[in-house]
Amino acid sequence: MIQHSAACERNRDPILTVLTRVLAQSTQVLEVSAGTGMHAVHMAQGLPHLTWLPTDADDHALLSIRAWAELQPSDNLLPAVRLDVHETDWPVPAVDTIFNANMIHIAPWTATEGLIAGAGRLLPAGGLLVMYGPYRIDGTHTAESNARFDQSLRARNPDWGLRDLEMVIALAAEHGLDLEERVSMPANNQIIIYRKR
Repeated sequence: MIQHSAACERNRDPILTVLTRVLAQSTQVLEVSAGTGMHAVHMAQGLPHLTWLPTDADDHALLSIRAWAELQPSDNLLPAVRLDVHETDWPVPAVDTIFNANMIHIAPWTATEGLIAGAGRLLPAGGLLVMYGPYRIDGTHTAESNARFDQSLRARNPDWGLRDLEMVIALAAEHGLDLEERVSMPANNQIIIYRKR
């Protein structure tokens, strides 16, 4: 039932450091594609001033999120909700921030489109979309390890793979989300922050 991610264990503290600064004024965070649930419990504990709502489209992930929430409960961590970014009606309350980590490269491009379109619909003016993961930048990989990772993903599923940051930024702009900041992270990852117009 409970799932564990070594990568999540390594990256959760650097991510929390950035979120502590970026989300100082946020009150309600929707985590899209919460996966194991490890980020959800860690961020909720580290950011007690806000509520954290984890979601995922996968039943096994939802079970793991709930198991982690039982293992490391927080008053500000809400029960996990099933959410598929491809749907146009998201079953969630109003939020001022959306957080998404390590999804868009292990999903078809339509998932990126769904995530960003949903953020454009759901977020209020001034709301934030915060995305974490690896990207190609200026058409090239930021590290040889990322190039190998991209190749392995595309071998598993040709619809997967590291996305070109410029394409994601352009898509976000189409939905009223402007690039505000890019933060280089350990292990050749990035945090990309968009603000709703």
